[in-house]
Amino acid sequence: MKELIVNKKYDNKKLSKLLLETYPGLKYGTFVKALKKKDILINDKRISKDCIVHEKDMVKIYIIDDLLYKVYNIPIVYEDDNIIIFNKPKDIEVTGVDSLTTYVNKNLNPIFMPCHRLDRNTSGLVIFSKSDDVNNILTEKFKNHEIEKHYITKVFGKMEKNNDTLIHYLFKDNKKSIVYISDKPKTGYRKIITSYKVLKFNKDENTSILDINLQTGRTHQIRAHLAYIGHPIIGDGKYGNNQINKKFNQKTQLLCSYYIKFNFTSDAGILNYLNGKEIKLEDVKF
Repeated sequence: MKELIVNKKYDNKKLSKLLLETYPGLKYGTFVKALKKKDILINDKRISKDCIVHEKDMVKIYIIDDLLYKVYNIPIVYEDDNIIIFNKPKDIEVTGVDSLTTYVNKNLNPIFMPCHRLDRNTSGLVIFSKSDDVNNILTEKFKNHEIEKHYITKVFGKMEKNNDTLIHYLFKDNKKSIVYISDKPKTGYRKIITSYKVLKFNKDENTSILDINLQTGRTHQIRAHLAYIGHPIIGDGKYGNNQINKKFNQKTQLLCSYYIKFNFTSDAGILNYLNGKEIKLEDVKF
């Protein structure tokens, strides 16, 4: 049994909208069957048809987890006694109700914890720690840039340089869930540094494959930074170009975290054995 308290977003909305958006694996037909069986309660009253819900309503759902959540096949790229690294697919958050963390910990005790994040539709390497001590060490190493992380992406157009380091300023608008870039420092804007290297240019498509190395790690940094200089990531619906995305038939950004190297410059305690270790996805294709 699952319990939900209706938040403001779904106030005066249909129950079906709330449940179908909350549980990505739930199909409308399953929802209808649950109504017929009176397996859904609102404020402890059984209901038999779709209805309007209101903020702070309590919804109880008697539907098994296998029908509520999507089924994922998520490869393990590396594992030892302290960490485990997954190749996260697109269309799944790192944390949240139906997330990579949910998948990882479905049948585990103690709980494994992600040490960093990727956007929902960015695929690639995500490190999980197997203890609080390990999580604290890796969190600090990410903060101090002692873990090198590279992305591979496909953008529109030919880059002006084969290698470059972009330095601009980023503002995050939490209400709109979007970021803005500026050439100059402004109040509320934070400095961002993005380095890229051209791996391949396709003249016929007018596209470039880039290796990206983030020297700062802000929200949507790669996507917004590349779009700002006129080379949007193909498939990016937020910062990209809709006509370009349609041309290449891509609905999500072609962006993957494909390389991690542990570059410890200070003591890493029980993780010192990882220093210098590289983890790389070899088969990323766009």
